[in-house]
Amino acid sequence: MSDSDRQEAQSASTPTFVTALVFNAIVFGAEIGVFTLLRPYFKAIYEPRTYVPPKSRRIAPLTPSFKGVLDLKTYLSWPYAVFISDPEEIKHANGLDAYFFVRFLRMMVKIFLPIWLVSWAVLLPITSVGTSVDGHTGLDRFIFGNVSNDQSERYAAHIILVYFFTGWVFYNIYREMGHFVTTRQLHLINPNFSKTVQANTVLITGIPARYLTHAALRTVFGSLPGGVKTIWINRNLGDLPDIYDRRLAACGKLESAETKLLGIAAKLKQAESKGKGKKSSEKDPEAAGSAAPANSGTIPEIPRESRPTHKLGFLGLFGEKVDTIDWCREEIKTCTDLLEEGRKQIPGYNPKNIKRHSFHFDDPDSDADDDFGGQEGVIGAVGKVGRVGAKVGGKVGSGVQKVGTVVRHRNRKDGGAGEEGADVEHVNKEEEVEGAENVRAEPETGNSPVNEQATASNPYPPLNAAFITFRKQISAHLAGQALVHHDPYRMSGKHIGVSPSDVIWGNLGLNEYEMKVRWVISWGATAALIIFWAIPVSFVGIVSNIHTVCTTASWLNWLCNLPPVVIGIISGILPPVLLAVLMMLLPIVLRLLASFEGIPKRSGVELSLMDRFFLFQVVHSFIVLTLSSGIVASLQDLLNSPASIPTTLAQNLPQASTFFLTYVILQGLSGAAGGFLQIVPLVIYYVKLYLLGSTPRSVWGIKYGARSVAWGTLFPGITLLTVISLSYSIISPIINGLACATFFLFYLLYKYLFLWAYQQDLTTDTGGLFFPKAIQQTFTGLYLQMICLAALFFLARDENSNASAVPEGALMIVLIVVTIFFNVIIKNSYGPLIHALPLTLAEKMYSAADVDDESVPHSPNGRSNDVEMHDRASGGGGNVRPSVDGSEVEHENLKSSAIHNSPAIAEEGGKANLHDNDHDQEPDPDAPKPIDRPKPRAEEEYGFAHPAASRPQRTIWIPKDQLGLGEEEERANLEMGIDASVENAEMNEKGKVDLSGEGQPPDLVLE
Repeated sequence: MSDSDRQEAQSASTPTFVTALVFNAIVFGAEIGVFTLLRPYFKAIYEPRTYVPPKSRRIAPLTPSFKGVLDLKTYLSWPYAVFISDPEEIKHANGLDAYFFVRFLRMMVKIFLPIWLVSWAVLLPITSVGTSVDGHTGLDRFIFGNVSNDQSERYAAHIILVYFFTGWVFYNIYREMGHFVTTRQLHLINPNFSKTVQANTVLITGIPARYLTHAALRTVFGSLPGGVKTIWINRNLGDLPDIYDRRLAACGKLESAETKLLGIAAKLKQAESKGKGKKSSEKDPEAAGSAAPANSGTIPEIPRESRPTHKLGFLGLFGEKVDTIDWCREEIKTCTDLLEEGRKQIPGYNPKNIKRHSFHFDDPDSDADDDFGGQEGVIGAVGKVGRVGAKVGGKVGSGVQKVGTVVRHRNRKDGGAGEEGADVEHVNKEEEVEGAENVRAEPETGNSPVNEQATASNPYPPLNAAFITFRKQISAHLAGQALVHHDPYRMSGKHIGVSPSDVIWGNLGLNEYEMKVRWVISWGATAALIIFWAIPVSFVGIVSNIHTVCTTASWLNWLCNLPPVVIGIISGILPPVLLAVLMMLLPIVLRLLASFEGIPKRSGVELSLMDRFFLFQVVHSFIVLTLSSGIVASLQDLLNSPASIPTTLAQNLPQASTFFLTYVILQGLSGAAGGFLQIVPLVIYYVKLYLLGSTPRSVWGIKYGARSVAWGTLFPGITLLTVISLSYSIISPIINGLACATFFLFYLLYKYLFLWAYQQDLTTDTGGLFFPKAIQQTFTGLYLQMICLAALFFLARDENSNASAVPEGALMIVLIVVTIFFNVIIKNSYGPLIHALPLTLAEKMYSAADVDDESVPHSPNGRSNDVEMHDRASGGGGNVRPSVDGSEVEHENLKSSAIHNSPAIAEEGGKANLHDNDHDQEPDPDAPKPIDRPKPRAEEEYGFAHPAASRPQRTIWIPKDQLGLGEEEERANLEMGIDASVENAEMNEKGKVDLSGEGQPPDLVLE
């Protein structure tokens, strides 16, 4: 192929860019237009946070109330409303992780705005006016490689601007890191967080066997200020977790079968009312089983063959066919008995001496007692469930009815007792404050060191880890920073601020040596994956330069004859899509590798995933693509003239920027608009609701299930854009304007999502720990930019083939050293302040004694008012166990903000910035009923107990139907000792399930 043909193919980068820009602009306009039209009608998708959370945490609607189709203000005012909304409110709505993600996007906008303006004003004329290189037309005229050999003095502009831009990035990083540390410290010492169990608990892993007793751990940590409050020792529970999973699966299957049975009855009743159900009523009445009681004349008889069935074999396709309801009931009863028998063998088991006070949901802004791990019943007993006024097997009005081994309070405002799940030590308040080593006498629980040794041969021995809750928050942070053990890798795993729902229980049993081996295997597998993944990613890079490949490979010459638009689609649209598909598969594998490493926290897995996924993205989505695209573009010249390799690479490597220009356009236009439209969640919501909403629990999950993001994959996608944009900010200045626009659109998108749409799980909020990782990954972009520029400067040649930009290359080496120095300074100065609080803030931290002395109003008998109210409501006054010296358990005097206020919300100075909910927005008739009552969290219900050793049987949630069959099925379950309820759900005459009443599961506890 001739040189002119090759040059024409190389110039195809311009139509590629234009095609991608036009296509993505059309997609952007269409998606934003559809979003603008649909948003007022589908609040369940676009503004769920205006009605789903409790009133104290809702946000005002995005726009004024919708008054009709011609109400243009409602349709068109949303962009301005999003723009002027205060991102500080994200802290209260979705925690610090979400806030700092949006803050990072804002920082990128601030960084690239002046870079965009200056680079376009200086570099575009420098590289395009009065200079040119053969074959460089269109966009290629604005890249670094368009400076001709005889005008190398123009490189001075590039070196000056790279220093200026780097200094500007340094300044913003310095300011943002200072803001991060200050905001995080304010969050950690804020009473809304500091009073929670999570803030005062440390998970210690790698504990030797001799220290896996309460006495030994108290000896180690008891000298810290305030001393130890409660200790939960992890245990090897054997097969209990598998049995628990079996029971949970059976409960889900039973709920589905019960709802299906009610639906069958509703259809038969409809048929009867139309005179079509006569044959069904003539069948043997015994066939209906429990579904048709003899005294019910309104419930149609359901033939045995019509009842729900399933097969017991592989995937339900083979094996014996059984009645689903009967089988599930037996399975649940069997598993419950096995769990009960196993829990009895756990030291500390004593259900008779456990009683929890009630949760008070009436006022979401009021204070309640904090289940701070010190009260009997938070952990260490089998849960007792109660039914008020139950009629099964007991007298009406008896108050509490035993249901097998499980009892639950009918009034869900009163939480049931917790269950045995871990070995807990309760210490007298005065002894703890004085630092004494005595343990409160508990002869029944076996919590003393003597009993611990006596039960060392039990089937569930202590295993490797323990959760230690301190009375003072500063003690938790001191313990997290202390060198605990004198041997290597012993008690070296310390995790501050642990939430029960964030724990990966299966990883707690790994010792430190095993975790090191797993770390090597995990990262070795990650490295291998990176290496072999280069094959498909390189193919994507080649496709992005198809206009050049067709001139090099003769068998692809036919591609050069395709219309420019087709070439533009193949090289401009297809590669980013292929790359996105490839990258969608990675997080699944990388998350499994991170979990295999032995990290004991889900949030820790996400942090590790962020590192792995970012490394993957940089290697394959940037480095491999850059090299493959640049080398392919210059392959013919390299083969024809090996002596000109430096000059050829210096001129052609920058041409790889075309792909990244199209990638940034795709993300900024189609990606951002798709985030606003959320077409997939919109379709899935209604498909699930109308096709898969078969049970009350599934309907509740669809309507109230919070949509959230996975930080381990979201952050690397943004930091990859940062790396690409910084790396090409000098080489191809066109990217700066696109990057600024992209980050601005993402800033608006995620500010909108985290204020109006998403609800993150605040129990797994890290307090913003993803942000400093993102800052470090930003340095990667700076290093790659400097390395590329240094290489290009050293490769630059004059008309005599002599190096023409050596001084500029040397200055780039100097800048690399300066950047390393600044990076080290930032890491060393702010690094120690990221995870733990300093002693200078100790006086502002939470102390249990402060709450006992000042914050909680006491009744005349010394107990908190909440506990006394519960005692009066339950008909008893002596449910609080005294300590050794006769004083009551300190736990009753602790305030709980975790029930009424999320533990991951930071409020500077205690000020709440959420929008006032008094507005003129009319309720959406199709929207779910709001849930005003706060829900208890797992740490309040069960402490740090493994679910298999603490959680009661999940309530079988059956809808209440018009035939009364739901109540009959509830009664049948209760007679077998299976907890069931028809609360808050109903089925209409057509068999459609919906929520009623409070609209939440009767056994709801946040995990």
